[in-house]
Amino acid sequence: MGLFGTDGVRGRANEGNMTAEMALRIGAAAGRYFRRDAGHSLHAHRVVIGKDTRQSGYMIENALTAGLTSTGMNVLLLGPVPTPAVGLLARSMRADLGVMISASHNPADDNGIKLFGPDGFKLSDAAEAEIERMVEEGVRPAEAQNIGRAKRIDDGRGRYVEYAKTTIPAGMTLEGLKIVVDCANGAAYRAAPEVLAELGATVIPIGVAPDGRNINRECGSTHTDTAAAAVVAHGADLAISLDGDADRVMILDAAGRVADGDQLMALFAARWAGEGRLAGNTLVATVMSNLGLERHLAAQDLKLHRTKVGDRHVVEAMRRGGFNLGGEQSGHIVMTDYATTGDGLIAGLQFAAEMVRTGRPAAELMDVFEPVPQRLDNVAYASGANPLAAAGVQTAIASAEDALTGRGRLLIRASGTEPLIRVMAECEDPALLDRVVDEVAEAVRAAG
Repeated sequence: MGLFGTDGVRGRANEGNMTAEMALRIGAAAGRYFRRDAGHSLHAHRVVIGKDTRQSGYMIENALTAGLTSTGMNVLLLGPVPTPAVGLLARSMRADLGVMISASHNPADDNGIKLFGPDGFKLSDAAEAEIERMVEEGVRPAEAQNIGRAKRIDDGRGRYVEYAKTTIPAGMTLEGLKIVVDCANGAAYRAAPEVLAELGATVIPIGVAPDGRNINRECGSTHTDTAAAAVVAHGADLAISLDGDADRVMILDAAGRVADGDQLMALFAARWAGEGRLAGNTLVATVMSNLGLERHLAAQDLKLHRTKVGDRHVVEAMRRGGFNLGGEQSGHIVMTDYATTGDGLIAGLQFAAEMVRTGRPAAELMDVFEPVPQRLDNVAYASGANPLAAAGVQTAIASAEDALTGRGRLLIRASGTEPLIRVMAECEDPALLDRVVDEVAEAVRAAG
């Protein structure tokens, strides 16, 4: 079936795997999987559901609720909250399961279902495979007297807001900082401005008028021009630009320049290592992170452990190795001292706290290392095609790898959430960099 991708189930709303019928089946399968026993005690079987601001979230939320309650799960509906809030509340509310309805940084017509276990972490591949098997085979519903209940939880956002504030040093305030926060018309549109304001910052909120259709539209971490214009227009000290479910962040300085996840991880790794709290003196990042980050860490006797793309893979490697800092160039920053998944707001708070602690402007803090020139092209292909299997593409990849030997690296992968082939290369020779990316990308287009 291929139901689960790199970050749960995702697709265009009302099509394929993202219909109300499929959401009901996923809810029933997940509910049956997480039932701790087959007894009649309903209070022991609980799930929390959060969502972002997409219009299709209402449909999927109701269908999931029906499927979950049909197997005896009690459903606690959080409403719009950031993805990391679901991980936090699944654990703190002693739930069997957490569900986030979101397609993250994707357009409004897409949606997705992310599942969290009772420990607040995203599910393993093995757990997802078992749930997928149950979706295919169908599950036995609960007897009539054991059907679950559903109710709204009004203070879910408030619980997350209070927790987020505790992640900067006790007694520290953000007074004197003027901060633009771009919430991408998404899940953090209320929580993020509240946290920053309650910590004393002067807040300029943008992307805080969701209408169900405008999530991530020309705003947020994938469209930083909007935050850049705002930070300059308001004379702000920095901008915190989140994506639709607030598990990603980009930081912008007073001039509107952007620091990606690699620069933020380098900053935090150095700070934590200096304080003796970087577990294993290791940062976990994906194969997409810049070669310059790896060289910078090595110069400080710190290690970079690379994983496959996807914050879930980062977290799994962190848990296996006992590491506490990791993330992705795209802005997922995972700090397991604070959260079980990427948390854009908490990462933004750590950056702001570093500004307060050092008295240095954002522009100085975000230029941690010199990146090796990197280029990424996303090449669309027809649904059902497999361009990477084409002989012409394989020949182009082999030729590019030969050209980059000893001078850089090439990474080709299919997106786990969209029909895209991602062609990425790094090389200190810009002309060679452009040539190899262009040649591989053109071969993919011809095959797709």
